[in-house]
Amino acid sequence: MTQYRISEAAELLGVSDDTVRRWVDGGRLAADADASGRRAVDGAALAAFAVDQASAPADPSSVGRSARNRFVGIVTAITMDTVMAQVELQCGPHRIVSLMSSEAVRELGLEIGSLSVAVIKATNVIVETPGRMS
Repeated sequence: MTQYRISEAAELLGVSDDTVRRWVDGGRLAADADASGRRAVDGAALAAFAVDQASAPADPSSVGRSARNRFVGIVTAITMDTVMAQVELQCGPHRIVSLMSSEAVRELGLEIGSLSVAVIKATNVIVETPGRMS
């Protein structure tokens, strides 16, 4: 069973250690003592809590699509030449980079500060786990 110390849980949730302690003390997140006596959160409980707490800005588009991975964000950088462009979005804590034609950037009216939605349809998603020490 995977357990996370309060500081690790805080880092994964993007909040302070004190916030996680308040959630534990307030009963919103369960924690038990680990083998060394420190408070720790069960991995499955932390995963469920993270899903419940996740909030993303509403998708401003009204388009139906098969892709399930949508990230609403703001354009933070555009590097463009005559043919191709690199567009960077900040979607919550995630930096998304897209390569597209310069024509598409112009047609979409993209500029730094534009509200945009990154739609990702991937058949190959690589999942990694941290190295385990023996």
